[in-house]
Amino acid sequence: MKIWEHLLHKLEENRKVYLLTVIENFGSSPGRKGFKMIVADDDFIFGSVGGGIMEHALVEEAKELLSSDNQPIFLKKQVHKGKIKDGSGMICSGEQTVVFHPLNETHIHDIKSIIHCLQFNENGTLLLSNSSFSFSNESMKMQFEYQIIAIKDWFFNEHLDFKNRLYIVGGGHVSVAVSDLFSNLGFHVTVFDNRENLNTLQRNKSAHQKQTIDYNHVNEHIIEGNHTYVTIMTNTYLDDKLVLSKILRNQYKYIGVLGSKAKLSTMWEVLQGEGFTETELMHVDAPIGIAIKSQTPEEIAVSIAAKIIQHKNKDV
Repeated sequence: MKIWEHLLHKLEENRKVYLLTVIENFGSSPGRKGFKMIVADDDFIFGSVGGGIMEHALVEEAKELLSSDNQPIFLKKQVHKGKIKDGSGMICSGEQTVVFHPLNETHIHDIKSIIHCLQFNENGTLLLSNSSFSFSNESMKMQFEYQIIAIKDWFFNEHLDFKNRLYIVGGGHVSVAVSDLFSNLGFHVTVFDNRENLNTLQRNKSAHQKQTIDYNHVNEHIIEGNHTYVTIMTNTYLDDKLVLSKILRNQYKYIGVLGSKAKLSTMWEVLQGEGFTETELMHVDAPIGIAIKSQTPEEIAVSIAAKIIQHKNKDV
């Protein structure tokens, strides 16, 4: 999301920009399909296509082209095996192919459409080829579709959406820190609270969606599925218990509850008295996150992120 926002800002400043996109990778390549970086003619850089000496060389090449009268679309193959043909200078093994796309003010409409798609968690497709850069509201079944026949005969289509959704129930200080971190991790972040005009919810600039709801109906606002992560951090014990009771039997990748062991032990006893089983409660991460003696909202956010990333990647 942020890379498109930065890209739009540069294009609206009438800057010339190269968008670098990894469209193919094999082995232990540091760059993976879909990795992106922007390089502007004012030396602004954002994103990554793998890092290291390889990335530095690509950035310098983009800068040189941006200072010239000609900015072509082209592919660059990078082989990470030392000093060989097409070698990147890295020795991590693997290879990747990066496309250089020059963008200017004529692409603003497409960039705005991409941002709108991501902001509202809609579907769309980024279409790259040797002759064009465009965006379509049509969706794809696969995350990527691509083919490289020759250096000037190729295409790369990417399904754009937020594959992973984080719902934060509770809009306090920890919620703000969690939103900041997870928006940077590429999650679509939605925050709920049941309090009107909550200051911390209003100043949360990282959440993609914010809403004041009745916690009795919280389950109606959360999409089920294997890419949905739910964190419960309301301002009262009773609200925590209410929210958990409403979603516990739904299908999510992860549910976590913020709170002390003593509070959560009491909550578990009450919920079992209400008919929930020990097996059902075992699927809840409580206390939420990994145990690193977190104290500040930012430290708690790191703890939560580490645990959710662990869950997200355990089947990868």
